[in-house]
Amino acid sequence: MPTKSLLISGRVQGVGFRYTALHEAERLGVTGWVMNEPDGSVHMVAQGSEAVVVVLEEWCRTGPTGAIVQEVQVSTLDTCEVFRDFRILR
Repeated sequence: MPTKSLLISGRVQGVGFRYTALHEAERLGVTGWVMNEPDGSVHMVAQGSEAVVVVLEEWCRTGPTGAIVQEVQVSTLDTCEVFRDFRILR
């Protein structure tokens, strides 16, 4: 199953990014996790069909109201881990 790592930078902490990402991922049926990084970015791992992961990736380029996304770095992960749900870490 396709798994992508997304590193979202800009004004993405303190604006509800993780919580709205959780709701968006659940709505799309994407599994994985999202967490704040010490440098002010948000890191997300998203797993699901290619089509829904791309939709979530596009959502990350805008984020919730109040976010100012400057960059989204995306890489494909080679993992055997299968996530059962989507959750917020830290």
